[in-house]
This record gives sequence, C-alpha cells and structure tokens, in this order.
Amino acid sequence: KTQPIDTMRNPLQIPIGLELANQKPWQLLTLILFTVVGRGIFGQLETIKGSLYSPPLQQWILSQPTSSPISELQFGGTRGKSGVPTYGEDPLLELELHGAIAGAVIQDDEVADFNTSNPFPIFHRNRVVDSFFAAPSESTSRDLKEDIHERAQQIQDFLVSTRRELHRYPELMYNEEKTSAYVQSVLRQLDIPFTTGWGENTNDKIPGPGGYGIVADIGTGGEPCVLLRADMDALPILELTNGIDDFKSRHEGKMHACGHDGHSTMLLGAAALLKDMEASINGTIRLMFQPAEEGGAGGKRMREEGVLTQYPRPQQAFAMHVWPHLPSGTIASRPGPVKAAADRFEIVISGVGGHAGYPHLTVDPIVTASSIVMSLQTIVSRTVSPLDSGVVSVTKFEAGQAFNTIPGSALLRGTIRALSPETLVTLRDRVDHIVRSQAAVHGCNVTIQYSADFYPPLINDPELYESFSKEVGELVSESGSVVGVEPTMGAEDFSFVAETIPSTFFLLGTGSGQSPETNLGLHNPHFAIDEAVLPRGVELHVNLALRALQRLSQDDRML
Repeated sequence: KTQPIDTMRNPLQIPIGLELANQKPWQLLTLILFTVVGRGIFGQLETIKGSLYSPPLQQWILSQPTSSPISELQFGGTRGKSGVPTYGEDPLLELELHGAIAGAVIQDDEVADFNTSNPFPIFHRNRVVDSFFAAPSESTSRDLKEDIHERAQQIQDFLVSTRRELHRYPELMYNEEKTSAYVQSVLRQLDIPFTTGWGENTNDKIPGPGGYGIVADIGTGGEPCVLLRADMDALPILELTNGIDDFKSRHEGKMHACGHDGHSTMLLGAAALLKDMEASINGTIRLMFQPAEEGGAGGKRMREEGVLTQYPRPQQAFAMHVWPHLPSGTIASRPGPVKAAADRFEIVISGVGGHAGYPHLTVDPIVTASSIVMSLQTIVSRTVSPLDSGVVSVTKFEAGQAFNTIPGSALLRGTIRALSPETLVTLRDRVDHIVRSQAAVHGCNVTIQYSADFYPPLINDPELYESFSKEVGELVSESGSVVGVEPTMGAEDFSFVAETIPSTFFLLGTGSGQSPETNLGLHNPHFAIDEAVLPRGVELHVNLALRALQRLSQDDRML
C-alpha cells in the first residue's frame, strides 16, 4: 500500500531543525526573508503562499509571533502583532460542498473526475477545538458539542445529495469500483490524502477483484490515533422502494438495502468537518472506507493488509449502523456482544437417481436431505444452554428438475450463528455430526463446506463503552440517552476490527421517516433511510474521534 502523502507531524513534538532540514535551499531562503524582512519592512501585509511549505513548516510559521496576516483560504487563521490567533468566518462553506462535491454525479460508464485539488491547502485552526484539547472542562465540552452540531447541520444538503448519488449506483462486494472512485473524488476535493487498493479479494468463490477500500488520515500523522469506519457495498436485491424515483437504483437487481450508502456519506461528512479543524487536532483520525461487508469479510482483508498496524496504530475504533427499528435520532448500543458470530454451510447429498415410479431402485437424496433439515432443528434446543443463544437455519433446498424423476443429488445451504466463538464451534461440530450420520443412515454420500471467513461476534469493549462511548452517545443523542439493546443474531464484519483493538459499535435510529416509510427492516426491497438523521451520524463520528484523542492524550477523563 502506498503510504499517505503529506502526512503531518506535530511540530510541538519534533525539533524545528528537522522540519527545516526537509526544505529546499530556495524554500529556506524564502522563509528567512519572510521572517526577517516581514518583521520590519513588510509589516502585516505579506501573504504566505501555502504551496511553498510542507504542512509541518506551515504550522511552525503560524506559531511564530510575527505580525503577518495569513490568508484564511490558505491556512485558515490570522495572527495579530500580539501573536495571539484570531479567527475569521468559518471557511467550511468556502469548500463549496453544496456545489463542487454534491453537484458531481456518477456516470454509468465512468466517474466524474473533479480535478479540484487546491494548490493552497486549507490549514485551519478551530478555537473551540483548541480550547477543548488545551483545557477540557464542562464548558469547553459543551462548546465543542454545540460547534460540531452547528457545523453538521450546515452540510445537510451535501449529505443528502451524496447519499442519493451513492444510492443510485449500488455495487456488490468486491466490485465497488464507481463507489470507491466517488468517495475518492470527495476526499480529493476536501484535500484529504488517502491510499487505495485496500480489501483485495482472496476468495475465489466470490466474483470481483476487490481492492476498492480507502484509508485516509486526518490530523498530525502521529499518535494517538483512533479509527472511524464505514462500509460501502450493496446487496443483490431488486429495489421496490416507492417515492424515490429521482435516486432509485439504476443497477437492475442491486440495491443499497442495508444503508451502506448512508454510512459512507456520514463518514464523508465527518471527514469534511475534521479536515476543516485539522490544525487543532492533537493526534490522527483514520478513516476506513471498507468494501465487501455483506459476507465478503472485507474488514478482515483490510486488517490483514495493515489498516490496524501501519503507523500510527489506531488505539480505539468506532462505527455505526442505521437502524430502522428505532425512532429517528435515537442512539443505541450496549457493552459486550452486539452482533453474532456467523458461518455459512453448503451440503451436497449424493444418492442414486431414477424413475419416480421405481423408488426402490434409487437412493433418494431428497428424503435424506429432508431428514437432515428436520434433525438440524434439534441442535439449538438440545445443544445450547437456555441461557445462551444460537441459530441454525437452512435457507436453501435445491433438488430435481422433473416431476417424475428422483434426482441424483440435493443441495442445502444455510447459516450458523452464536454470540460467542465457542458456541459457534460447538454448533458447527453438531451440524457436521448430524449431516454425516443421517446421510449414512439413508445410504447417501455427503460433502460439507463452510465459509472461508466466518465472522466473529461483534463485541463492544466493556471498559471503553462504560467509561467513554456511552457518555459521548448521550451527548449526541436527540433524547440525551443511549438506548440499551439486546444483542442481535445478525453479523457484522466490524467485528474483525473490534476483536483486535478496543471498539464501540452504535445503532442510529432511522425509523420515523414517512415519505417513504423508513421503518422497514434491513435487506427489505422497500428499505429506505430517514435522511434527516445523517447530520446526527456526522456529529457522533466527530465527537467520538475528537474526544477519544483528547482522552488518549491526557490522563484527564473529561469528555
């Protein structure tokens, strides 16, 4: 993987001499002339061109008590003669998120290339964030919450248009080419360095090359580091949602029926806000745009490729999922297991086919398969403790082609789920035993195959949740509280991140929308998102990231 470009180091932690050593002679001369002459002859009226200096050097220049106004569009702040920063109007709108980004569209045969990289990087300080990192208190915490809320509301139009554009062009796991290109275009417009090629497909049973994952870092480029994650892939479902003709799926038989278009949009919104306050961030925020969540273990692939180990190593991770079963604006979660471990099986029963009128001359795989299906229903009730949870479901039964012919084989497919890896292994052993025993009783041969990448349970780190994440959720939630929920037997491959570093996974309620109705379940062909909650998801991302960095930077536990 290509390392992120223009990685910023904290100039307070690195000797200035090292920064100067990285400059070319003519750049050093320019700096010396500016510093010396600017104090005298030029006074306050010289403007520094942001493209002349590396980001660490730009920060160093801003730290000097010279009387030189810095263009807000270049560095995002000015300094008076006293050397105290002064703050002008919020330049976030000057990024023209409502136009340059939201106005772009994904074409069927290509992705619009923005070509809008800014030669003068916006290098902005935010006094609210500065105050929070410097002196965390109830007052600075409240100011931070209100500032993030206001900024998130300002980009509502950008969030809606971005989500709808992604919704129009759903792509299945390991084939998210246009989706990835669109996300990259937005990051490029925001002047956020990123790397691509993440999440390559190593499963020969799943079509597509993969490699469409994106990793971006915002902040100093040093420790501490936290990770925010969103998934990008869609499902092989024909969309039937009413009332969204303007942005209904244009890819027949494919649909964003699990809200991943919303997840990517909210993380892009968080990226916009965080980039705008980058110079005030003490640490690094890693953005993980992940492909192939819907059964492809894209999170595992990115973990194997180093998203959690490349410098700076993330110390905590956060993610969320839209949740149509809760009122819009509700934030829910729990400590411990949130989603189940999951595996898939495929069973092929081989018998002896023949005429349906002469069954005594056959070895009937349908009868054998039927016996297997019925026997599998006893596993949970007679193997798993009543105080534990497990699921064994047969979801596909395929055999035969003619009404008067007993086929030679039958196919069963299904899933095994549990809230712990140990229970999952127990269930799988029982499935294996029952299948082979029933096949032997009926005189058939059988083969069983399991998934190459079973999903571990998604477990929220209890200490992180109780001491930090829950309180941040309460700050952002519309009700001021985090709703406790029971674990679900759905699977989620953020679990590959959460089993590696302390993590928290939230559910964001979206069930109150009316046109169209947004309370239909995930993976439903009529599924829809209440777009009014998108800014709240942005708020949750940004608050988690900034407050986690502050907490990791200091012993102080003030949120």
